Amino acid sequence: MSTLDIIFLSFALAMDCFTVSIVSGVILRRYVWIVVLRMSILFGLFQALMPFLGWLGTNRFSSGIESFDHWIAFCLLFFIGGRMIKESFDTGKDRHFSPEKPSTQFVLSIATSIDALAIGISFACIGYGCISQLVFPLGIIGIVSFFMSIVGNVLGVRFGRTIEHRLRPELLGGIILMFIGLKILLTHLDVI
Repeated sequence: MSTLDIIFLSFALAMDCFTVSIVSGVILRRYVWIVVLRMSILFGLFQALMPFLGWLGTNRFSSGIESFDHWIAFCLLFFIGGRMIKESFDTGKDRHFSPEKPSTQFVLSIATSIDALAIGISFACIGYGCISQLVFPLGIIGIVSFFMSIVGNVLGVRFGRTIEHRLRPELLGGIILMFIGLKILLTHLDVI
């Protein structure tokens, strides 16, 4: 996976954090920097940790699936991307939570990063064989999620609820994930 792909992937994964952070900012209605920083650190940490756990679980048997690993990565990324796109049009979400509570932030960090487990599985399937190869992509994923969470909180406080309806960050993130999945598949099939 190229550096550009990793950067796009990082932004796609960060869209859930960004969306939740916007909602948090809207609910807070003021800049509470300790809350924003704690939430952003947790989001960045879990977005980097979950792919590692997915990779760790998959890496043990990846040599047996090399002939079809690109299909696995494609399907996982398409599934996650499709789910994100679907959720971007779901208007019935219950988004009532207290973003100031550390326990709420912890649960949100896990919830927004569950999809990243599949990214770790795809890392193992496309040839990331050792931990040293994961340091760069996981670092980028964590850093991008951290900064997108800060930006989301600031935008939520500043512009209120109307920004979420106009921006649809989950839609953009889903499209990016599907594009990366398609690129992986076409590259392994020697189409590109």
